[in-house]
Amino acid sequence: MSFSARCVRGAVTALNTGGRALRRLGADPPSLEVVDLLHAAERRAGASELGAWPIEEPLERLLDSYRREAELTTLGRITVRELLVSVLENLLRLEQQRAANPAIERQTIADPVFIIGLPRTGTTHLLGLMSQDPANRAPFTWEVMYPAARGTTPAEIDPVRAHTQSRLDWANRLAPEFMRIHPIAPDLPQECIAIHAQIFMGIQFHTTHNVPSFQEWFERDSQDLAYDFHRRLLQHLQAHRPGSRWVLKAPGHLFSLGALLRRYPSARIVQTHRDPLRVMASMASHATVLRRAFSDNADPVEIAADWADRWARALDDFLAVRDRARPAQFLDVGYASIERAPLETVEHVYDFLGWPLTGAARTGIERFLAANPKDKHGAHRYTLEQYGLARAELARRFARYIDRFELNIDD
Repeated sequence: MSFSARCVRGAVTALNTGGRALRRLGADPPSLEVVDLLHAAERRAGASELGAWPIEEPLERLLDSYRREAELTTLGRITVRELLVSVLENLLRLEQQRAANPAIERQTIADPVFIIGLPRTGTTHLLGLMSQDPANRAPFTWEVMYPAARGTTPAEIDPVRAHTQSRLDWANRLAPEFMRIHPIAPDLPQECIAIHAQIFMGIQFHTTHNVPSFQEWFERDSQDLAYDFHRRLLQHLQAHRPGSRWVLKAPGHLFSLGALLRRYPSARIVQTHRDPLRVMASMASHATVLRRAFSDNADPVEIAADWADRWARALDDFLAVRDRARPAQFLDVGYASIERAPLETVEHVYDFLGWPLTGAARTGIERFLAANPKDKHGAHRYTLEQYGLARAELARRFARYIDRFELNIDD
């Protein structure tokens, strides 16, 4: 461990120890009350109009789950408060800009492409490859974290990128293993769960913190709010940086295909596939790393069992909705093909979409592959056994999915 890492860990330990002492005295700062969060956001944004978004229920349910279930450390509460205030600030700034620029409302989001699959099935890699095509448009991390940031020149955008990087650097210090699992950077494409989180919806919250009652509510909800806001945020980004051929991705869309198709009835969907037994162990590792950064109680066995059940149910529901949709909207792609023949896989996807793979796109993909070899940030190693997952039970739970797509299950 480096000297700076030891300093960070020591400071975090001292902060959390002090927080536990305060809780024994009946105090639990900082505040996670709606009125305090909103006042902080209004001060930052210099605005008070949130628009007509019905955020009261998702925000209240999320806060209730944080208070009762998340068992946050003091650092965890500080981090959650900063996240929620930032989301409210973004909403205030977006409404302010939309009121000043009616052209945003007139933006058309035409025929978006969504890459969807279980976590760890190649969705991130495929989006990264397709994003090298200058004709495609994917939201960058800095755009999703600061969607109201204006400007198109480097002088205008570079400070936003730098601020994004500083936040990512801090997150990496708190959970240094995360970069091996899911690399993230200001100018890398960001997935849609980060967009849904901007309206207090989506799976990001229960992945990062233990908020099961909020997740249960989210899974039962129609989720139309998440996709109404998703479209609005794409309109905003498109108005500031043109490009109408949207390519998007998130495993979280498995929970909400019905809402996605109601908002984007002409969407094309590329579904990625991989042995779900390997996926569940990797997913459990991902969630455990994140939760341990913010809570003293993050049991990897409980996390794995909870998410394995949720992903299995989500996949069953997704396929039921898919079976009622137009088959021509969907393309199936195997994880192995993305890993072993990435350029040929992109060609296959483009054939499905009816897009030409230009020389510029091909060159960009080849450069991307050369600059991003497998395990660039270190190997991510995991086993089913270390997360208490039983191979036979998982195979039974995912049997319909495995049989339908003739997936090979590792021995």
